[in-house]
Amino acid sequence: MGKTAFVFPGQGAQYVGMGKDIADNFKAAGLAYEEASDALGLDMKKLCFDGPDEDLVKTENTQPAILTTSIAILKVLEEFGVECEMTAGLSLGEYGSLVKSNVFQFGDAVKLVKNRGKYMQEAVPAGIGIMAAILGLEKQALEECINSCKQYGIVEAANYNSPGQIVISGEVEAVKMAVKKAVELGAKKAVVLPVSAPFHCSLLKPAGERLKADLQGLKIDSPKIPVVTNAEAKILNCKTQVIPSLVEQVSSSVLWQDSIELMIKNEIDTFIEIGPGKTLAAFIKRIAKNFDAKVNLYSIEDMKSLKELIPNY
Repeated sequence: MGKTAFVFPGQGAQYVGMGKDIADNFKAAGLAYEEASDALGLDMKKLCFDGPDEDLVKTENTQPAILTTSIAILKVLEEFGVECEMTAGLSLGEYGSLVKSNVFQFGDAVKLVKNRGKYMQEAVPAGIGIMAAILGLEKQALEECINSCKQYGIVEAANYNSPGQIVISGEVEAVKMAVKKAVELGAKKAVVLPVSAPFHCSLLKPAGERLKADLQGLKIDSPKIPVVTNAEAKILNCKTQVIPSLVEQVSSSVLWQDSIELMIKNEIDTFIEIGPGKTLAAFIKRIAKNFDAKVNLYSIEDMKSLKELIPNY
């Protein structure tokens, strides 16, 4: 018999209206938004349900908004008795997995990710760094591409999302040269992304150090459910690993493909994406196909998708 994993989305999944119909129908979800509002002194229902988009997309708002929506939906799934044997999240989403595993209390986590967003935004002045998605290029070829462009500045792999879907990050000239080189090497598509900072590269190390100070002031417990970390694609075994892992995660590559492969090796055959969007399910579908594994995929973000997961609702 296979096992279930909960996975949580990262920044970029947000949209105005996310979580609203779940919160309208379930008290537990509404209470999660209220808890986040109290913790932050910010009306999270208004931000998530009504926007405006220009406020929601600010990194220091986006991160707590997505986390709150994910935890609100998680609370509803738990009411239905839906549980998991393992959990992970993409970048910001890792904080959802840590809340699920009782490493952090939700109120602490939502304050932490608001600061995380602020630190990440402030680490690199506007116009210095960018990110780009490289599609249809093998990992080895991409690494060759990156190495050949380092003469122009900092350029690094930010996200190994799925086979043929890798995101790079760094200084503007170096990333743009890597985009050009990737196409020459046979990439199907290579495009600069509309993001506000060059996330998950060494330029973000100052943000990690600021985050470390916040983490050191928090109550951290050992995980009750295995959490697969982004930075190493390994299972988090004890609470002493939490701070180093999350500090490293800010400025290192997100090893999402390796993380999912590890979960499949640990007999996970059902993945439930909890929060806005369906991006993780799309990544996992490609990873599983490449890994020759059959998996069940669900993305729970509204009442329709909840009913698909729970037919007897």
